[in-house]
Amino acid sequence: MTRAKQAILRGPRDLHIEDIDIDTDNLAPHEIWVKTEISALKIGTDRGNYEGAGYGLNETDYPRPVGDSSVGTIQGVGSAVTRFKVGDRVADRHPHSSAHIFDERQHIVKVPEGVNSEDAVWSHLYTLSGFCYRKAQFEPGEHVAVVGLGVLGLGAVALGSLFGARVVGLTNSPIRMEMAMKMGAHAAYLSNDPDLHKKLDDFTNGVGIDLVILTANPWPAYRTSVQIVRDGGRVSIVSLLGRGEKPLDFNPLVLDWFYNKGISLIAVNSEPTGYLFPSNRDEPERFSWNNSCDHIISLMADGKLEPKNLVTHRLHYSEINKAYEMAVSRQKTMLGVIFDWRDA
Repeated sequence: MTRAKQAILRGPRDLHIEDIDIDTDNLAPHEIWVKTEISALKIGTDRGNYEGAGYGLNETDYPRPVGDSSVGTIQGVGSAVTRFKVGDRVADRHPHSSAHIFDERQHIVKVPEGVNSEDAVWSHLYTLSGFCYRKAQFEPGEHVAVVGLGVLGLGAVALGSLFGARVVGLTNSPIRMEMAMKMGAHAAYLSNDPDLHKKLDDFTNGVGIDLVILTANPWPAYRTSVQIVRDGGRVSIVSLLGRGEKPLDFNPLVLDWFYNKGISLIAVNSEPTGYLFPSNRDEPERFSWNNSCDHIISLMADGKLEPKNLVTHRLHYSEINKAYEMAVSRQKTMLGVIFDWRDA
């Protein structure tokens, strides 16, 4: 038995670091024991969970853990574990804690030497950013607008440039515009710019926005997305639309935005996306979550993805409440937040 610390939410905005016991002496065949180095705050999703928003991911009864992005080192493995060994550094989707047990068949990947942990901790979130392109059947050369420039949206910006997209970032913050350009956007505009449509028309040479990637929850962001996409275009929706928002004051499927334009609204989640060339062998889907995350890690290893450049706050795990309260206050200067668990 091993004593560990975990962030537990007892109720809305009632977060505590609590001592827990994890059974490291009796690992199941596919389980691994991980000691956490760092974990990351996903501002939008984690903030909604913290505030007790009405619906979304991981909103079970209280008390409940929070977070789902961490990097650590394997301390022990079960008898059937084949993908990992003791001493491997891994990135997984476990909630904020100093140590945990994780099933190797879940969302977990090895972090090779040379990849900074502050990059790797975002690898699963960037995998979701990548799914926004794959599920929408993106083709190189298309014009892509990313609406919402948190870490998830900025991941979509960075990946789009690598995938061969012409990317424009849309946000309500000049600070985030600068970050988008830093991450490889070809242009960035304020979403409430009165000349937005003309600027997008100039940006695309009159072709229009082929694909919008929507990472922001508020309904006005959705409205912007369906207004700016070209006729016959697609909107990849990876946000939790309306979470914690007031009831709608407009029709989200109004004819002028949806039916008349003939657009496609695509829900993007952690489920594997379709692939034209499936394998006939009994093996994981070619673009399963873990295979896709391995690709993201390889881009980090090549120095092509560096989400650590977005880290604005590095905090001891004991300061976790401070970070969540900052997220509640919607501070635009706050973006990548890392919690250090190494002395827990």
